[in-house]
Amino acid sequence: MNEQKEKLIYVPMVADYIHHGHINIINIAKTYGDVIVGLMTDKSAASYKRLPLLSYDERYKIISNIKGVKEVVPQDQLDFVEAIQKYKPDIFVHGSDWKNGVQKEARKRVIEAMKQIGGRVIEPDYTKDISSTSISKSILSAGVSVDFRLSRLKKYLENKPLIRGIDVHNGLTSLIGETTSCNINGIQKEFDFLWMSSLTESTAKGKPDTELVDITSRLNTIRDVMDVSTKPIIFDADTGGKLEHFPYLINTLERVGISACIIEDKKGLKRNSLFGTDVEQFQEEIDDFCKKIEIGKKSTISNDFMVIARIESLILEKGLDDALSRAKAYIKSGADGIMIHSRRKSPEEIRGFCIKYKEIDNRPPLVVVPSSFNSIYENELEEMGVNIVIYANQLLRSAYPAMVRTAKSILDNGRSLECDADLMSIKEILNLIPDV
Repeated sequence: MNEQKEKLIYVPMVADYIHHGHINIINIAKTYGDVIVGLMTDKSAASYKRLPLLSYDERYKIISNIKGVKEVVPQDQLDFVEAIQKYKPDIFVHGSDWKNGVQKEARKRVIEAMKQIGGRVIEPDYTKDISSTSISKSILSAGVSVDFRLSRLKKYLENKPLIRGIDVHNGLTSLIGETTSCNINGIQKEFDFLWMSSLTESTAKGKPDTELVDITSRLNTIRDVMDVSTKPIIFDADTGGKLEHFPYLINTLERVGISACIIEDKKGLKRNSLFGTDVEQFQEEIDDFCKKIEIGKKSTISNDFMVIARIESLILEKGLDDALSRAKAYIKSGADGIMIHSRRKSPEEIRGFCIKYKEIDNRPPLVVVPSSFNSIYENELEEMGVNIVIYANQLLRSAYPAMVRTAKSILDNGRSLECDADLMSIKEILNLIPDV
């Protein structure tokens, strides 16, 4: 190339897995001058796509050792203007794939920012049929290790202000939670974790939600879920069972790769919280529940497993002050998170708790389950300080009426033709689960 080399070339990358497309971009960039790679941090990458499989530190070590890369610096946001103003590169190099999608607007800002400093943008043709995302999907399709899945929840919490999960109670619903996604203004949205609800699992088995389904049975469901998914799992542990048994439950869940369990501060025969005061329910004494938290935390093997305390004060109409005093006590006892629950249709009760919760020093992540107060948007919950949102039973609740309608249609018509429009085709159901 005859063009005279220029001083500084800026190349932004996620580089979750290095492939020949990355090497091609770097090789082109280094023909113009010294290459600085702006490596997307975990947080910036997670803002518009799935959290990278490799951590920032791991990706940094790889990129730093590629021939032609002079320096690697953190790119901590999707917008590159700040980096341009800081490093003042002569040339900004990015693959042509950013002309559409999430980075389309960022591209316009980069072109303008480079003009302002007398630089220019070079856009090599994107290497087709290869990307870190596609490689990651291929790797994930083969499954993940226990340690990888166990540690993933905390990594999401470290890098995203709010994460969302959906209920799963068998392999099929797990596939839905694993693969369902959408693209809104170039931002990929998906469920970050799977929630194993005792309500949905009990109901799927035709049993009442009273801790009747034992851990042995639920472990079989965990295996079904893990066989077809890679995402972290939060386990609904109801009350956690007897104090003496709780450490064994923790060890079992941690050993198979569950990332967290949520235990509720009730005692006696467990009844679903959404019954509220319509049925007799008793809340555990604060000191007794704190002891359970402490014992549970002491029994954990790794630092990755989380014990989250669920507060039932609002459910049982004991008020905000009781809920807050319990939150503070549970946090002091070592709880890795607090879940606050409400059966009110309005989110104002939850909002009131969130406002006060923000005032607590060293507070762990806050969890909500908007089953009743479902009019509130995730961005509102994020502004309120919520970190984890669980959609706890929607898949089961949508499946049941659909199945009843189908069964009734067959009876009404004496054949199944009339319900065909509401069904997957036989070919689709056969191809849903690959043979290999």
